[in-house]
Amino acid sequence: MVEKQSELERKAREWLIERGVTIDDIADLVLFLQKQYHSELSLDICRENVERVLRKREVQNAILTGIQLDVLAEEGKLVQPLQNIIGADEGLYGVDEILALSIVNVYGSIGFTNYGYIDKVKPGILAKLNEHDGIQVHTFLDDIVGAIAAAAASRLAHSYHDDIVQ
Repeated sequence: MVEKQSELERKAREWLIERGVTIDDIADLVLFLQKQYHSELSLDICRENVERVLRKREVQNAILTGIQLDVLAEEGKLVQPLQNIIGADEGLYGVDEILALSIVNVYGSIGFTNYGYIDKVKPGILAKLNEHDGIQVHTFLDDIVGAIAAAAASRLAHSYHDDIVQ
């Protein structure tokens, strides 16, 4: 059965691509998080778990909210001091992580540890998004992408556990 994609989901996916993030970029992060636990894990399985996470309305809302704030910061349209804080990805500004945790929370506590780890080491696309090139602002997007990967890795871990238990 093919599920109909909502306008919200379509827009969230479109904005990810416009900001330079593909499903495969996120699937690579899932593989990074889970490969040591599942020797037969493929990028296709990781991709399917990312796709399932992206179907969640909470995730779509976080994507659109975070990207919109990043874009407004790029355009200099936020009020001060918020403009400088988001524009510079200020270290003590934690709202970006809080928004990301709304994604992680969808799949349980394992997502928190996955997210904390991937946010710290910033592999793959996360390193690129965190470059602070002075042109694009990814204060929210890097955390959102890491959270999507962490949630997908958690979903994957839960599915493997279900197979073991049954």
